[in-house]
Amino acid sequence: MGLGPGALSRRLAARLLAQTLKQRQTLDQIFSASAELAELERRDAGFVRAMVTGAFRELGRIDDALAGLVERPVEQLDPLVLAFLRIGAVQLWRLDAPVHAAVGETVAAAKAEPGSARAAGLINAVLRRMSEDPARLDGVSATRIWPDWLWAQMKASIGPDRAAALADAQLELPALHLTALDPAATAESLEGTLLPSGSVAVPMGRVSEMEGYGEGGWWVQDAAAALPARILNAQAGEHVLDLCAAPGGKTLQLAAAGAHVTAVDRAASRLTRVHENLARTGFAGQVEVVCADARKFTTTARFDAILVDAPCSALGTLARHPEGAWIKRPQDLEGFPKLQAEILRAAMALLKPGGRLVYCVCTPLKAEGLEVVNLVLKEGLARRIPIHLKEAPGFEACATDPGDLLTLPGPGRRHDAFYIARLTPAES
Repeated sequence: MGLGPGALSRRLAARLLAQTLKQRQTLDQIFSASAELAELERRDAGFVRAMVTGAFRELGRIDDALAGLVERPVEQLDPLVLAFLRIGAVQLWRLDAPVHAAVGETVAAAKAEPGSARAAGLINAVLRRMSEDPARLDGVSATRIWPDWLWAQMKASIGPDRAAALADAQLELPALHLTALDPAATAESLEGTLLPSGSVAVPMGRVSEMEGYGEGGWWVQDAAAALPARILNAQAGEHVLDLCAAPGGKTLQLAAAGAHVTAVDRAASRLTRVHENLARTGFAGQVEVVCADARKFTTTARFDAILVDAPCSALGTLARHPEGAWIKRPQDLEGFPKLQAEILRAAMALLKPGGRLVYCVCTPLKAEGLEVVNLVLKEGLARRIPIHLKEAPGFEACATDPGDLLTLPGPGRRHDAFYIARLTPAES
């Protein structure tokens, strides 16, 4: 007799969780490549995604909570066995799954998996202990959601209090933010909330099925991610360069302002998404899309304004992509500052005298934000144009002493963490 839908979903969730950690790929990559997930009914597929994403959202906390329930150190457990325990923990401690289903179906799934069948008794015993202590996970500090090395880097960059607040923010499901051509109308039609910054927060749903999507009236973009283009303040008729442009949200903002945009990205596969978004929104005629390395992009033209959304560790997006904390290693971050500085130097050389440039990264780490900008300032290539609070309504608490922005989440603010600075050529 085969497994029922409940056990099949749990088995797949454990497999995908273990696979993500082993292959160090994003959940988007893992989910999109899974033929088994694609074959599930919509409801079952959603349950699989909820279990896997929920496990990554609190992975370190879950492991701490598990530590007192198993005899050996958690890190010594077989990866697949540990994946079943983590999946069970999410069901019992976060998804309010019925105990009989969370325990029985997860154990049945583990028995059917060759790599975990012999540990089914252990899994059964531990899950039952979990069910008897429903508040156990809540007793673990939110700061334990990340690996120790990441917590240390966050503390060193933004201080322990703000690092703890960032960890707290990751525990909540983020809102779905949109950038809309008519924000007020979009907020009304989708029963959303118009934010002070001009973004629209709407209830979660299947984006392609939401009103206005097919007509191109809006696109998905975190409220903090929409700030750099707003601060650049592109004007109609200006020639604007968007470096590292994919997937294109900022390109669309610049085109919507009436600018003539050159959008550059080195990844041809990611530029496909830019072309799709431009076609859907009707801005294709205003944008030249170029596949090139931002460090090597050359043109005889000089631009009125440039937006640089540099490649980075993406540690400011962990609320949306919590697996990022666990698929990265410290050494994976080491090359970013050099790359970012090279891109920023190249961008400054393409700017007209008196032009303006906005540099941003979706990470709170100083090494990728403030220190990169300070290096270029020290080299005499640029000077800072401070960002005024009136330019970032709703983000007033995110101003920094030098005149930049660091959009850390806080009370009433649930958004990505971006570092944003505005520069102009030093001779201007």
